[in-house]
Amino acid sequence: MLLSLNSGATDAIGLLALGGAFTSVMTGNMVLLGVSGIRGDAALALHAGAAIVCFVIGCAVGHRLAGGARDGDPVWPAEVSRALAVEFAVLAIYAAIWTALGGEVSDTAALGLLALNACALGIQSSSVQRFGVPGLSTTYLTGTLTTLVTRLTAGKPLRDVRLSALLLLGLIGGAALGALLSLHAAPFAPLLQLACVGTVLLAARSLVPAPVAA
Repeated sequence: MLLSLNSGATDAIGLLALGGAFTSVMTGNMVLLGVSGIRGDAALALHAGAAIVCFVIGCAVGHRLAGGARDGDPVWPAEVSRALAVEFAVLAIYAAIWTALGGEVSDTAALGLLALNACALGIQSSSVQRFGVPGLSTTYLTGTLTTLVTRLTAGKPLRDVRLSALLLLGLIGGAALGALLSLHAAPFAPLLQLACVGTVLLAARSLVPAPVAA
């Protein structure tokens, strides 16, 4: 849920302060790319295209670090934490630049910061796949919403959709908080993202099994 909250916050900041493109919803960016071509909006095309490219790069990095699901995996594989630590580092670089600018981001800086955020969420998106749970995502949640509706329509109890509901609530809540900070307390906006991923990393330490001595 915290990772989903991070996605919502990061997307809201991208839309409101970094050029109007998404950082995790690549379907939306592909639509924006098509619309920008018809409108002749080169700036929107550049931001949407850069977000797509950097998200893809992040996905590749995340998969290389976290790997795919394996038989006998623990509840929280150490490789997932390793990938999320790299995401945290990317977000820390973005936060340092944002802070240095005092939240007053030029068009050129916005493109670079958007790229860093998209790369970070690409890492997060692919690293979560290591859990091997079909439909589990903390970034693209249309499928999560579809799963929730179809299960409720089929008469499944609420407990069967609890995880999906929490992820969706996390995304919406994160978007609201990210928008609030970017509009009214811009210098502090990146702290929300760092807090989400940092808290997950700290909590995961209790779930990662200790290495077995040789």
